[in-house]
Amino acid sequence: MTKVGAKGDEASPLFTIKVRRVSDESQVTILNNKDEVNMKITMTSSSESCKIGNAKFIIHITGEHSIILKFPTPTEMKRFQAQVDFRSKCQSVFDKRTAESSAVQYFQFYGYLSQQQNMMQDYVRTGTYQKAMVQNFMDFRDKVVLDVGAGSGILSFFAMQAGARKVYAVEASTMAEHTKKLVSQSQYAGRIIVIPGKIEEIDIPEQVDIIVSEPMGYMLFNERMLETYLHSKKFLRPNGLMFPTVGDLHIAPFSDELLYMEQFTKANFWYQQSFHGVDLSPLRDAAVEEYFKQPIVDTFDIRILMAKSVKYTVNFLQAQEEDLHRIEIPLHFTAHSSGTVHGFAFWFDIAFIGSMSTVWLSTAPTESLTHWYQVRCLFRSPLFIKTGETMVGKVVLRSNMRQSYDVDIEAVVEATGSKAENTLDLKNPFFHYTGQPPATPAEAHCSGVAGDAYTAGGGSNTGNNSSGGGSSHYQRHHPSAHYGQQDSQNTANPSQQYHQQYHPSQYQQQHSGRNGNNQGQQAASGKEAAAASGGRQSGAGDSAPGTPGSQAQQRTQQNGTTPAFCNTVPLISGGIPYPGLSNKQAMVGGQQQQQQSGSAGNHVLDPSQQQQQQNNGPPPPQQNLYY
Repeated sequence: MTKVGAKGDEASPLFTIKVRRVSDESQVTILNNKDEVNMKITMTSSSESCKIGNAKFIIHITGEHSIILKFPTPTEMKRFQAQVDFRSKCQSVFDKRTAESSAVQYFQFYGYLSQQQNMMQDYVRTGTYQKAMVQNFMDFRDKVVLDVGAGSGILSFFAMQAGARKVYAVEASTMAEHTKKLVSQSQYAGRIIVIPGKIEEIDIPEQVDIIVSEPMGYMLFNERMLETYLHSKKFLRPNGLMFPTVGDLHIAPFSDELLYMEQFTKANFWYQQSFHGVDLSPLRDAAVEEYFKQPIVDTFDIRILMAKSVKYTVNFLQAQEEDLHRIEIPLHFTAHSSGTVHGFAFWFDIAFIGSMSTVWLSTAPTESLTHWYQVRCLFRSPLFIKTGETMVGKVVLRSNMRQSYDVDIEAVVEATGSKAENTLDLKNPFFHYTGQPPATPAEAHCSGVAGDAYTAGGGSNTGNNSSGGGSSHYQRHHPSAHYGQQDSQNTANPSQQYHQQYHPSQYQQQHSGRNGNNQGQQAASGKEAAAASGGRQSGAGDSAPGTPGSQAQQRTQQNGTTPAFCNTVPLISGGIPYPGLSNKQAMVGGQQQQQQSGSAGNHVLDPSQQQQQQNNGPPPPQQNLYY
């Protein structure tokens, strides 16, 4: 909304302009000082308009009639021009890397309130973001913040709770109109400035101290919003902060005969030689290829993993957009047991590194389930490997114009020379999640294996590394502790991969801390965060303590709960419904009886239950049934 004056009449009353842009059309409404509609103009790519000087803009209406708008500042004029000018001769960075059809679908999808609700109700995600900002309030106090891809504006509100002076909330979808309404009726009106448009195309009047965003997709990189996040650094002051700060992609070989056969047998439909008199068999091979090109989005029992994960790290403060156009990750695994390898499993962790604490958000199969789940990519032909044998290979992610990646996976067992490979389309995943706990692996290699055999280490949804101490796990895995070594090894590419291998005792320490003392620490820090922010906000809670999936499965079986789901239908990648709560949870004297939503590791409370837990104190440490 912008106030302007009439041409050549300095004493004339001010007018207010409202612009609503949908796809390739802008609706411009001019109101007088009594909020009465003076004029409505529809502007498209065929409309004639141009700027005059630094603060004026002329629009040809019809015939000999034109209107000149005089803006109070050049910045206001530029914001208006960005909303109504469709004749840009040079494409933005976003337009160059994105097909128009993909962009229209993408922004339409995120313009739905139902999809915003779907993400906001992921309380691990929402609560962790709030916790990361509020616990680092010294970094936000009296600072200017940029919220990239603001959506509903929830992160902008969190920044305000942490003490920010001003937030620029940039949102390219029609959700920007809803965000403006939220802001205008909040206590932060005038301090949160909603800017409709793409970060690659808009301008803001000043440099910012901190950039916040939620740019992660499946396998961390899907949707290619991380490139937009990196592009926004052009507005960041020197030595500014980014929340999140780093991202770790984990890759590990897995064995799952049932999943492999399920995908393979789907194509049997096309094996029919007389389907209503039609021979479909010529298309069977093409059908098999199509099904195996689909990454599988669901969760799984960690015991299906055959070796420790390899970790590939991206430092968002150092990485450039071009680093994410083609990502090659060399792999080296040592099998901890014998069995069949059907593909690679992927998950990611992100860290918010502030001056006061480091907070992790993890999508690992050992942690609380999030709307990102985990992703598995199958080989066309599986491999057999024996205990102690080495498997080498690589994962190559090749960006495409559909805001996603083509994923090449390759593995070779060095002892036998056996090789497996596949190419998958990350834009077209198969949503395999059913709401039921992952089946316990029956294979011999999954039993009696220590927990250190599965992961390269990383974050937890409950951990933080504060200046006052904290879990030794998070001190040991604080990302900044690794970057100096990585940079010395490969300074040409800040988006580096490296392998982490820990002694079993270290893994036992980190998990005993995660499921024991850290729960009490997290509950206490959650209270501090709520107090520092002036009270708990509706729709956002502290991240719930992470528990291994077998505990969730055992409690689900004991309580006889039935999983419930959000009714949102996924339209594109990123829209899989987040599992809801089946019914209310009982809280008695600090003892918590969990009702799981039907998935291992899904351990979330709604805000009222979190408040009750806050009053009753943290739950007692639970026995770790996994390791």
